[in-house]
This record gives sequence, structure tokens and C-alpha cells, in this order.
Amino acid sequence: MSDRVTVNSVGGIADVRLNRADKHNALDKEMFRSLTETGRRLAEDTSLRAVVLSGEGKSFCAGLDFASFMEMGEGAETGQGLLAREQDRTANVAQAPAYVWTELPVPVIAAIAGHCYGGGRQIALGADIRFVRPDARLSVMEIKWGLIPDMSGTQTLRHLVRADVAKELTYTGRIVSGTEAVELGLCTRLSEDPLRDALAMAHEIAGKSPDAIRSAKRVLNESRVLDVRSGLELEADLQSRLIGSPNQLEAIAANVEKRPPRFSDPG
Repeated sequence: MSDRVTVNSVGGIADVRLNRADKHNALDKEMFRSLTETGRRLAEDTSLRAVVLSGEGKSFCAGLDFASFMEMGEGAETGQGLLAREQDRTANVAQAPAYVWTELPVPVIAAIAGHCYGGGRQIALGADIRFVRPDARLSVMEIKWGLIPDMSGTQTLRHLVRADVAKELTYTGRIVSGTEAVELGLCTRLSEDPLRDALAMAHEIAGKSPDAIRSAKRVLNESRVLDVRSGLELEADLQSRLIGSPNQLEAIAANVEKRPPRFSDPG
């Protein structure tokens, strides 16, 4: 894996950072590959409890760099390039760096500062929770280039804001502050230090039963696209697996005995 993305894992928490600060972490082909590879590698780690996703330097991610923008359509007709569909994968090459975070079995918390435009915003929307500086700048910027969001943003945005808000942001490409982003539902909480607060929440989550956390993410994500009956059936199925399991019994014992829990990694 290249140095476009760095990962520091301690205590079950992966601190993942886009690492191209001199370019405001703009996305090039190597960044695309590194984000996807990182997400898929972390998904296989049973000791993982939470992920914090941020950008080195002043910005989270300013979107596609110019060279990648010019290469977007290359190979489209032959099934190659950024728009190519990967075999046996839900997302194509361009979508995977953002969508992979929704597929991760553990919570992903984004820490947003500076610019968060276009593809960068779509990556942030792949997270479960977003801390954002009040003065951060976010935009569904693709319309500026005569395009639509194509890194899975159409699928994540519609679950966060009202349909008319999603359309207004997509049609205009206007830039919103971190403060307005929270008001609209694009982000979760305001923070003067998003990385600090994201890491603190990750540590809190890491102290909970990993089986319950993973089941909670799965049912909350999948229920968005299931009918009510199917959603209730999934909820009941996951709960039946948790009740009486070793980590569930450990959660009870730790609370009764007033001590920190000692959870085992999911099987």
C-alpha cells in the first residue's frame, strides 16, 4: 500500500488519514486505490472496534485532483478506468473509496476540517458519524464540472437530508459551512477539534460489546432499504444471536460487578 493513506491502530481503534496535505488531500488514482485497500483490509480485522477517518493538514479532502478529473472517462467504454465495475463488488472503482466505509462492520467516525468537496464529501458521507469544525466548507460540487455525484454520494446523501435539500445542494453545488452542515443533517456534531472528539468517541465505542456494536451497525444500515417486515425479522435474528452470547454475558457481569468489561474479538 502507498503512503497516500496512513493507518495507526491502537487498542482496536484505527486512526486512518488521507495523506496528501500539500494538495488538501485531493484524490488521485493512488489515493483511490489506497482508500479502498485500507477499508477492505480493516474489514477483515476481528480486533477492530472503530475507525476514525480524517485528512492530514488543513483539509479533510478537496475532491478530485485535476489529472484524475481528466482521466475519469478513460476506459469507460471498455470497462476499465475509474468507472469500471469490479467483479463481485457492489461499487465500481470510483465508488469503492467512499462506499467501503459503509461496508465496514464497525463504526466509522469522520473528522472534518477545511475543505470537504465533491469526492471528499462523498467519502465523509460513507462514515457513520461526522464531527466538523464550524468553519469547514462542504459542497456537492460535481455540478460545477457538469457531472453528478458518482462516488456513492447519491446513495448516502438521501438518507441524511430531506429530498429537497439533497436536490438543492446537488443542483447548485453551493458551499456550506460546518455549522450549516450540522443544521441540514450532513454532519453530526460541531467541534473545534474534530479529530480529538472523533477519537474520544471511538474510545467510548471500543469499550462496548463488539458483537452488539457490529450488529447495531448492520441492522441500522440494512433497515434503511428493507421493508418493515424484513427489518423487524433482521432485528429479531441479530438479537437472538446476541442474547446469552459470551460478550453479552460479559457486559452484564461487568455492569453488576462495576468493573471494565473484558470482551473477546468477534468470531
